[in-house]
This record gives sequence, structure tokens and C-alpha cells, in this order.
Amino acid sequence: MKSAYELAMERLEKQAPTAVLTAKQKAEIAEIDSTYKAKIAEKEVFLKDQIKKAVAAGQADEVQSLEKQLSFELKRLAEDCEAKKEKARLMK
Repeated sequence: MKSAYELAMERLEKQAPTAVLTAKQKAEIAEIDSTYKAKIAEKEVFLKDQIKKAVAAGQADEVQSLEKQLSFELKRLAEDCEAKKEKARLMK
């Protein structure tokens, strides 16, 4: 006898089958992840250094501006990464 969870998972699989990725797609997604992790780390290091300098100089407005920029850049890079990974998943 199957549990309610197992039955629900079977219905879900029928409605939207799980996509199987090829080795090439997996490699491409891993490369995209690696590239974007490096870009994110680079942006964080650069902007956090700028924030530290602004804090040391007592520039509160500049600190706030740089923190917003950091948040925006990290969000943008994460979105770009996900878009490229989704494109790689769809390519056959």
C-alpha cells in the first residue's frame, strides 16, 4: 500500500516529468556556477573594501550607497546565473 506522499509524487511526475540532464548540460551548468561564484566573490571583495574605506572616512551616505550597490549587484549576478543555467537545461 502506498502512502499519500508516494501517490502525490506519482501524480506530479505524470503532470510534469523530471528532466534528465545530459553530461554536457551538467558540465555546462557546473561551469556557469563556477564562473558566477567567482564574479560574485570578486564584486563582494571590491565593494566591501570600498565600504570599509568609506566607513573609515566617515562618509555615511557613501556607505549606504555602496551597500545598496552591493545588494543590487549580488542580486543581478544571481539572476543572470540562474537564467544561464535554465537556458543550459533547456538546450539538448
